[in-house]
Amino acid sequence: MADPTERTFSEPTEAIMQATYRALRNYGYANLTIKRIAEEYGKSTAAVHYYYDTKDDLLVAFLDYLLEQFVGSIRSVETTDPERRLEILLDELLVTPEENRDLLVAILEMRSQAPYKETFRDRFRQNDDYIRYMLKAVINHGIDEGVFDDVDADHVTRALMTIVDGAQTRAVVLDDTALATARQTASEYVDAMLMPESHD
Repeated sequence: MADPTERTFSEPTEAIMQATYRALRNYGYANLTIKRIAEEYGKSTAAVHYYYDTKDDLLVAFLDYLLEQFVGSIRSVETTDPERRLEILLDELLVTPEENRDLLVAILEMRSQAPYKETFRDRFRQNDDYIRYMLKAVINHGIDEGVFDDVDADHVTRALMTIVDGAQTRAVVLDDTALATARQTASEYVDAMLMPESHD
């Protein structure tokens, strides 16, 4: 499994990623243009095109960037306690997005293009695979340490990702409280499936 933290972003590329972030929040995917990204970047469209031939190329790199930020936030946590690390992972997936609702909308718009854009589809799949890998690794670590019950880690991981995906979509389309509800539901599921005392 390739580690996204091995990707490196030069200073100009980092600035373009931040500009893309702001442009997506301000305009959404549908109204995003290289010109608007360049305006946020404070340079010409040619300066952006120097690094990325097309908007789609830039957005694929942006998805890489988001995953790197996510993984970096998890890696920076000093605790090795599996229960705490699982809580932090779920917070990153279900609490932090509440602070970036406009970006969540833009990402959902990009997901809606995945059936038609192979590069988007591949990148979303790779990112999803890596997040599932992180969740499963924490669960397996907890099982090995005797903190969690000996369960099917793959099944639990897929169930948690279903909660996450459903909540993020519902939060954008239908329900302002979906993320908070899903975070509570994820905790209840973890308690029921993983915590030994819940089975006594």
